[in-house]
Amino acid sequence: MLKEFKEFALKGNMIDMAVGIVVGGAFGRVVSSLVDDVLMPPIGKITGGTDFSNLFITLGEGEFASISQAQEKGIPTLNYGQFANNIIDFLIVAFAIFMVVKLLDKAKKKQAAEPAPEPPPPPRNEVLLEEIRDLLKK
Repeated sequence: MLKEFKEFALKGNMIDMAVGIVVGGAFGRVVSSLVDDVLMPPIGKITGGTDFSNLFITLGEGEFASISQAQEKGIPTLNYGQFANNIIDFLIVAFAIFMVVKLLDKAKKKQAAEPAPEPPPPPRNEVLLEEIRDLLKK
């Protein structure tokens, strides 16, 4: 059973998948940083200094300056600003993946369009043997 597991875990596809998951996780953090640290501050500036990550509606009693203050008091909140950030994250990731898939498809089409290389000519001795065979048939 251990041998079977080892064969399964060390297959090329499994390793490729593991690498893809790790790179995908890192890519997700980069995109989140891009949204939170690069895109949202200018958008917040344009909208009058609004911090989207701190936009929320309190679903209980009281007024709170931040989500964390409401959560410390045990008050539920509807965090629509964080949801907006996650939507933007998703759109950026989806667009990036779309571009990668588009490039891969283009490369595959280019590779498929290239004609298959002609096989090398047979060695001279084989050609001579074929000629002798053909002469003997006659």
